[in-house]
Amino acid sequence: MEDFVQKLRHYVKSGTPAERRIAKYFAEHLNDLPFETAASVADRLDLSPMTVGRFLRALGYQGLDSVKVHFRETAVTSPVQLQNSLNALQTDASEGKSLALLVTEQIQALHHIYHLTAQTHWAEAVAMIGMAREVFIATHVRLAGFATHFAHRLTRSRDGVHALDGSANRFAELFARPSGEGALLIIIDCRRFGKARLLARTARRYGYKVVLITTENSDWLPDQSNVMLALPPARSPDEDNLPPLIALLDCLSESVIAAAGEEALERRRRMSEFGTILGESGSR
Repeated sequence: MEDFVQKLRHYVKSGTPAERRIAKYFAEHLNDLPFETAASVADRLDLSPMTVGRFLRALGYQGLDSVKVHFRETAVTSPVQLQNSLNALQTDASEGKSLALLVTEQIQALHHIYHLTAQTHWAEAVAMIGMAREVFIATHVRLAGFATHFAHRLTRSRDGVHALDGSANRFAELFARPSGEGALLIIIDCRRFGKARLLARTARRYGYKVVLITTENSDWLPDQSNVMLALPPARSPDEDNLPPLIALLDCLSESVIAAAGEEALERRRRMSEFGTILGESGSR
């Protein structure tokens, strides 16, 4: 960000008249740039989009989108800014403002998950996911998107990851094989997932290891899973705890990727190269 601002200051002083106008506008509206396009900036300054585009290329960017990417990659919140934001949040929460209360609860949930990542059973779950012959992720159809997202993240570190949501009796494919020895079943529990306990018991009987993700106040028995990762309780018994769940799944997949080390980096490189090839083929 600082490098971008320095370039703008240079053009404000020594650029052409059009460059000075664009640089001055950018410098005075940094917070608005994520919502701008080259065309909208050109319209505001009574310039052509091509002129704005040439200026961005002179700065070293292909366009305004690449500036936005640069902002996202380099944006850093200072400790002072963070503390000021937390103080304001605490004040609003103490006054009973609903959004402040919600954000406070979600921050507390993130603290809970971060503490969980330092526990022995977290490391056990990471090792099980990395070493399993195959990994199956089972949940209620309502959370199918979460299971698919988690499976996609895990494919950055390994093969053989399958997301199951129970639709069309898809859980049956777990038991079509003679044994589940060497395979792992991850169950993402929720209040609507009535088959979860039966699924866990049957899977363990077939030889699967089971990692359970559920709320810490649930009534699961210790022998129904090998490892349990507990989410904080939901705000209401009638609600699912979705924001902490997606945070836990992202942290867990990131831990698995980190544990895979160089193998995951090489795998990601190959996937990126193949994606580029497909993109180039699709544009022809």
